[in-house]
Amino acid sequence: MSLLSPSPSESAQVSTVALFGLEFQPLAFDAAVEAIAAAAQQRERALVITPNVDHIVTVQQRPEVRQIYRSARFVFADGMPVIWASRFIRGKALPGRVTGADLLPALCARAAVRGLSVAFVGGQPGIAQRAAEVMCVRHPALKVVGVHCPPFGFEADPRQTQEIIDLCRATRPDLLFFGVGAPKQEIWSHTHLSQLDVGVVLCIGAALDFAAGTLQRAPRWMQRSGLEWLWRMAQDPRRLLKRYLVRDTAFLGIAMREILAGLRPTPQRKP
Repeated sequence: MSLLSPSPSESAQVSTVALFGLEFQPLAFDAAVEAIAAAAQQRERALVITPNVDHIVTVQQRPEVRQIYRSARFVFADGMPVIWASRFIRGKALPGRVTGADLLPALCARAAVRGLSVAFVGGQPGIAQRAAEVMCVRHPALKVVGVHCPPFGFEADPRQTQEIIDLCRATRPDLLFFGVGAPKQEIWSHTHLSQLDVGVVLCIGAALDFAAGTLQRAPRWMQRSGLEWLWRMAQDPRRLLKRYLVRDTAFLGIAMREILAGLRPTPQRKP
């Protein structure tokens, strides 16, 4: 472990940034990767969640989902608007984005060096397998112990749920990359975490598609400027146009309420 990287106990002690009802770990990307890898090595059975704007809208509308996000061991900010909000509203900046799309390849590289095992669950048929193949080509020492593509609606089918549980118990992955869309992936992982023989479960959304090469990431300048959503929408307008241009505009009101709440004076206790 790098002398500059936090141990699991040290990362747990890092002061979090309270924002939108969640507690974000203010770790830069490399430190986040190290903290997750260390937790996986110690088989902490931890949950990793990376909220973006759409997630923030969901947790405001669904308190039960907010509680799940709050209970996660690692909560990192994905969307740039969340990063900007931390700076403007809290005056305590989160250091940068930590996305599922970036965590998957970075952690596979770390796993190959440290001998950690990984499993890929999610995506459309063949996507998880392709992602595993691509990662193994990049990192020949990577130990992929499980690949599974659950069918649509699996979360409502006890047999399909048990199949994923059985896979995790049989293969015991140190890192489980779980990408079936939010908030389904977070709800399912939280509900069944105690039944899984795993180290760390990462809720990664479309990261399997990016790893497999079936979706292309936005250019770096768009990622840094908060425009990756525009790139994603152009790739899949039928699914994402309404989400980004209608549903997620609620984030503006959520952020405004957070700003106004921060401006209210703290009540003084009477002597």
